[in-house]
Amino acid sequence: MFGIGWPEVIVISLVGVAIFGAKRIPEIGRSVGQALRGFQDEVKGNGGSDASGKNDSVKDKASDQV
Repeated sequence: MFGIGWPEVIVISLVGVAIFGAKRIPEIGRSVGQALRGFQDEVKGNGGSDASGKNDSVKDKASDQV
């Protein structure tokens, strides 16, 4: 994995915990996962929905009525 061994991964993890704190690590991971999922959806062409699962066409129809 890019020439990184287990000792380096452990050191990087410890530095991350020291910088962000143990409580923020899951939040950061969750937000990174959501960003990656959104990026993958856009690349695959499924970008018609937002985080709530609503279709963009519904938003367009609502804005057209105003």
